[in-house]
Amino acid sequence: MKIKTSYMGLELNSPVVVSACTLSERTDNIVMMEDNGAGAVVLFSLFEEQIRKEEARFKTVVSETTYAFAEALDYFPDLEDYNVGTDDYMEQIRKAKERVNIPIIGSLNGITSEGWIDYSKMMEQAGADGIEVNIFFIPADITMSSSEVEHRYLNIITAIKQAVKIPVAVKLNPYFSATGNMAMRMQNAGADALVLFNRFYQPDFDINELVIRTDLQYSEAGEIRLPLLWIALLYGKMKLSLAATTGVQTATEVIKYILAGADVVMTASSLYKNGIPYLKTLNKELQDWMYMMGFDQLSAFRGSMSQQHVSDPTAYERSNYIRIMGGIS
Repeated sequence: MKIKTSYMGLELNSPVVVSACTLSERTDNIVMMEDNGAGAVVLFSLFEEQIRKEEARFKTVVSETTYAFAEALDYFPDLEDYNVGTDDYMEQIRKAKERVNIPIIGSLNGITSEGWIDYSKMMEQAGADGIEVNIFFIPADITMSSSEVEHRYLNIITAIKQAVKIPVAVKLNPYFSATGNMAMRMQNAGADALVLFNRFYQPDFDINELVIRTDLQYSEAGEIRLPLLWIALLYGKMKLSLAATTGVQTATEVIKYILAGADVVMTASSLYKNGIPYLKTLNKELQDWMYMMGFDQLSAFRGSMSQQHVSDPTAYERSNYIRIMGGIS
């Protein structure tokens, strides 16, 4: 069974991709991911806030100690050439590219126009095969309009695409009022792929300590329904690649996402729970299902359950809601 796929112009041996997570902080882990059948690896995210904070701390140290001892000026490097946090990240890209053949995709979570552009260029120069733009932005300012929020996303995409030649994927959130239209506008702005959906880590309250908890909760299989819906709706209407993420625990979710129209399916939670070798299990069970169903390659069934191809397209729209609610007694 052939499970090769294409993702934003990159040729992959498997549709199963490791999503951005801390497992990729070690090059040995990335090698293990390739050995166990990962189609590609999205590196852990580079957060501009952390870099800016460390740069500010560094500048404070320099200003307080520059004249404290004679060797100070020689001891500290030129601030213009100093990128705290970025050097290690770019070195990780270079090391990974030296040791594996699968595509390595950088993950960038920026906050300023300069940051998005500068760090994207650095990732390209370090050898990244692509960039996943993780626009983790919650418009907490209630005076900000939906139009302003949308233009923020589109401006970021346009700026990055003008700065680099490698493909750019946008990790999209599900909270736009017109998701389909926004997806089309992102495509027009230059996005090569959409990753559906960004899973915002929302706060919880500790009612005894009266503090905000920010603990990590792994995604569950039941969370696939929203991205499954939108991938099925967008498939065949977009020229860019569609990547699925959230809720991938078994090969069942991988199969469902591809049936909806996904080019690749990303997972991290399943690897935290089962270990990196679980990638091999996901690929094998996907191939076993294909053999059982008589499919010899992914294109034979990709998108076959999308709105474009199902016998009753209204199953994705309001009439299905009415049928479901009417069946509840």
